[in-house]
Amino acid sequence: MKKFKFLYILPLALLISISCEQEVITLEPPVVVEPVPETGTKGSADFSKFVAIGNSFVAGVQAGALFTDGQNNSLPAIMAKQFAVTGVGGGAFVQPNINATLGWNLFLTQPFLADNTKPILGRLLLQGASPRPTPQAYAPGNLEALPNPAANPGFIYTGGKATLNNFGVPAIVLGQALIPETGAWAGAGVDPRFSPFYGRFVPPPGGTSTIIGDAAAAGGSFFLFWLGLDDFFLHAAFGGDPARAPLTSGPAFAGQYGAAIGALLNSNANLKGVVGNFPDIFVMPHFTSVTYNPIPLDAATATNLTTNLANNYNGFLNAMATAGAITADERDKRLISFVAGQNKALIVDETLTDLTAAMNANGAGALVPYARARQTTVADKLPLAAGSVLGTLVGGNPSLINGVTVPLADQYVLIPSEITAINDARIAFNAAIQTTVDANSTRLALADVNAALTTLVTNQAAVYNGVTITPNINPPTGIYSEDGVHPNSRGYAFLSRVFIQAINTKFGATVPLTDISKYSATALPIP
Repeated sequence: MKKFKFLYILPLALLISISCEQEVITLEPPVVVEPVPETGTKGSADFSKFVAIGNSFVAGVQAGALFTDGQNNSLPAIMAKQFAVTGVGGGAFVQPNINATLGWNLFLTQPFLADNTKPILGRLLLQGASPRPTPQAYAPGNLEALPNPAANPGFIYTGGKATLNNFGVPAIVLGQALIPETGAWAGAGVDPRFSPFYGRFVPPPGGTSTIIGDAAAAGGSFFLFWLGLDDFFLHAAFGGDPARAPLTSGPAFAGQYGAAIGALLNSNANLKGVVGNFPDIFVMPHFTSVTYNPIPLDAATATNLTTNLANNYNGFLNAMATAGAITADERDKRLISFVAGQNKALIVDETLTDLTAAMNANGAGALVPYARARQTTVADKLPLAAGSVLGTLVGGNPSLINGVTVPLADQYVLIPSEITAINDARIAFNAAIQTTVDANSTRLALADVNAALTTLVTNQAAVYNGVTITPNINPPTGIYSEDGVHPNSRGYAFLSRVFIQAINTKFGATVPLTDISKYSATALPIP
């Protein structure tokens, strides 16, 4: 063994000996290769004054809220950076900064007049041992995000409408862009047409201007128009409840869309723009994250629910079917069951026969809460908001559990007929957009957002600028923010490529496509 050790040591000694005779190496500083500045051409378009009109997707909403960092990475702000490269000719892009770190959560019901004893809830973050989107709370008394100028004067944008390039307003339907009531502070808290997020552009009392009018008066040379998605998304987000958010009809949308685009184009004979169509929202994480069978039960609980609820309810349904009050098919659709493991959610289905009178007449008054109840199927959709309600107690009563013994409220579930109506509306809206583009073919480009997102969902992944993206929330590849519908910064960068490519194709421009590696994805979960 010693001999072998010596043989290993000898070459090492020779190496050291030889190295001692070598000349000293002079270290040279590394050569820094500066990135080549991006350049492009404008084609037949003029990007010197870029104006954007839209809803939350244009305003820069992420994670369920409008907050400063999200605004800084809004879709049009990203596009404006690409327009500003040498040769394209874009200029400054001014947004109405909200000056809020967490923002105002748009998905939660919060008092417009703040109760200073309760914290304002802002953006969502993935949080917990089983990470779920969780609203982040301000410290009590911190009102920086409150959309009420009486208590939070900083909510009002003081730069003036004439300075703005971004007229994106969260959570508005197309018709609200055409009426002055959207900015009339007299309607705050009482008129559903009023939006404080437009009102902040028009200090109280407001009510004398419109979003489209303001955008047309801004003197733009090129515009982005992507407004109308909320005409069906808000209806879907509230479970198809028309009392919370009605579904705009196809003819109404077509008329409003034509009026809005017409007002913009008529404001400047040389004005050109790009418009976007609408993707299928039901493949977005907002409607796919909560499964149809989200209720975990142990064997003892399942047995207890079967004995005390399912047997009684199913027995009554069998009696109603025998009496001819409901069909056998409806009975089978309504039968409920509980098993150890994952269980379907109990919901109200307004298309079912109302059995209230029959229950009262047959001494089954305790079953009245289930007068139109059934459990979910794979054909139903539970919005992301349902995840925060399922399994919670009603009034602190351990026997009243949402989705288990208490049917979910209408706003937390979409049944097949509602899904069909919403998709039909979206298809009609997209047809109206195409008709408008065709009628103004020399002045409008169409960004096919629907095709781009459909392709991404079909392929489940894509690679741009060396970065993999996926159509979900999951860090680090997902393009959606924590609310499951609005993109994160990287998602908005991806969408900007879709809009810019449409512009390049229509107007013969060579605006560089956005490098999405420069934009962040959804952050990893926090404890």
